[in-house]
Amino acid sequence: MGDILEFISVFFNKMKHYLAMVALQFGYAGMYIITLVAMRNGFSHWILVVYRHIIATLVFAPFAYYLEKKIRPKMTISIFWKIVLLGFLEPVLDQNLYFVAMQYTSATFASATVNVLPAVTFILAVVFRMEKINLKKVHSLAKVIGTGITVSGAMMMTLFKGPVVNILWYSHGGGHHAAAKAATEQNWATGTIMLLLCVVGWSSFFIVQSKTLEEYPAELSLTSLVCGMGILEGGVAAVIMERRMSAWAIGFDLRLLAAAYSGIICSGLAYYMQSVVNRARGPVFVTAFTPLSMIITAVLGAIVLAEQVRLGSLIGAAIIVVGLYTVVWGKGAEKSESDKLAYNVGSGHELPVVVDIKTSGNAADIDIADETTAKSKASQNKFMQEAEP
Repeated sequence: MGDILEFISVFFNKMKHYLAMVALQFGYAGMYIITLVAMRNGFSHWILVVYRHIIATLVFAPFAYYLEKKIRPKMTISIFWKIVLLGFLEPVLDQNLYFVAMQYTSATFASATVNVLPAVTFILAVVFRMEKINLKKVHSLAKVIGTGITVSGAMMMTLFKGPVVNILWYSHGGGHHAAAKAATEQNWATGTIMLLLCVVGWSSFFIVQSKTLEEYPAELSLTSLVCGMGILEGGVAAVIMERRMSAWAIGFDLRLLAAAYSGIICSGLAYYMQSVVNRARGPVFVTAFTPLSMIITAVLGAIVLAEQVRLGSLIGAAIIVVGLYTVVWGKGAEKSESDKLAYNVGSGHELPVVVDIKTSGNAADIDIADETTAKSKASQNKFMQEAEP
């Protein structure tokens, strides 16, 4: 029994980051469907963004206050402005652009287009020297080739729509089908541009989040602060863009469900889980599981919303999946190699330096021995730093 529990513990410890990101994609897929239905029933996305972050802040702020009392760093000007930027990039820019684009296209197409997120994040990570590329090594080559394949798939999905594919026998017909078709034909280009801007904003969020965690390694507190900043900045945008006072009305209905679900699962919990994994594995790993959300959303969209699934979207998405998991393989191989190097260096033994004090009787010989040992340790530390990814 003890061996089984130990095996489960070791397995979970190895897979926890993978499991967290996979579970999060199920949460995102549910949000895409619930929020789209709420917006089709008149709920303003500007108001939704504000309400979801109010709920997220109320739920997660108490946990952050009590659980991170001893580890929460002091606030500095640098950290504050990074949090302001985080509050704009994801809660305001990314979410509002995404919701508008989803209305112009469809939930399935929107979630499929976001699959280019890991490629954009990888490019930004290389630009900001958070990812290293050495084309002489297979894992680095895999990351570059995978990124190129992903971008190609996104272009395929955007430029080629193709015929409608009924992935389920009841995914055609009905009023939702007609509405989706009209929106797709009239606003496809506008929605696609908004989605691409949304992806750039979201990728930038992960890059800034990774930098912020270096100075402020308190994930729950950072989550609460970003949600709080999202309330302020999103509230200003909502007041400017949404003039109807009736738009702020909310009760025990679909609007509250959309705000509560997206706030707790896709703002509070998502920011926290992404912060933990981002700090451990980097921004590229966090974004590598996006395609799973597209598959779940496509099935739910066909069932709940009777949405059209285009052949071009399916082919492009398949290409994107191949590219993304080429990148994931490269990241995994890179981490394995760096861990192996670190282990070999860490387990190496220093050669003893023997000084016969009786024979030499010279203090200078002892100083030379001490200097030799210090140089050996410094050389080891330098090698371990260079081996880190």
